[in-house]
Amino acid sequence: MLLFLKSSSRTVHHYPDQESGIEINNFSTDDIDHQRCCTSLTVWSKSLVFGCNGFTVIGSDGSLAYRVDNYSDNPNQIVLMDGSGNPIFTICRRKKLRLIDDNWLVYNGEVGKYCDKSSRKPIFCVKKNANILKTKKLSAIAYVYNDGISTASSKRCAYMIEGSYKHRSCQILDETGQVVAEIKRKQASTGGVSFGLEVFVLVVNAVFDPGFAMAFVLLLDQMFH
Repeated sequence: MLLFLKSSSRTVHHYPDQESGIEINNFSTDDIDHQRCCTSLTVWSKSLVFGCNGFTVIGSDGSLAYRVDNYSDNPNQIVLMDGSGNPIFTICRRKKLRLIDDNWLVYNGEVGKYCDKSSRKPIFCVKKNANILKTKKLSAIAYVYNDGISTASSKRCAYMIEGSYKHRSCQILDETGQVVAEIKRKQASTGGVSFGLEVFVLVVNAVFDPGFAMAFVLLLDQMFH
């Protein structure tokens, strides 16, 4: 049980502000599990606040790294906070006339109750890959586009997510095809006992922002919950 958590004494999240833009870093690694180049987070799909839906994310040192406490009755808007409760990202679902055209917008910080009325510009737009044919071939399950744009003319995406969130087995790839983060099932250190789907591991490469990787987890949970 996660009853006693120590707050992180340092800022876990580092991210440029809205005006400075976003820099996508490329890297080369043979093993994303290598401890010297990665951050490993334990994600628990429960809020520590009674009566709230959300997530609790624990760092490798046992500190509370990130949290989501959804008090509102709006499931289409989620605020990701650091361990101290400071907002990092707001994720909003934007519905269109057709279900397959649904996409999600990611904003820096907190944008208020109504994302569609905000004067802020989203930093990313995420689209679910509508696999109508239900093919068994491994393909992308979601695409991430820069600057909140996902049109027919913007064929080049910044990130792509492959695998199966339902089975907690996903890889996040940058535009060069390199893995920047990975979602895995969590197992006990001895005996190989699984913790189920509510507790899993998010492994993040050193050059990628763990906070943004956690935002991807929230997006996938919205898409495939």
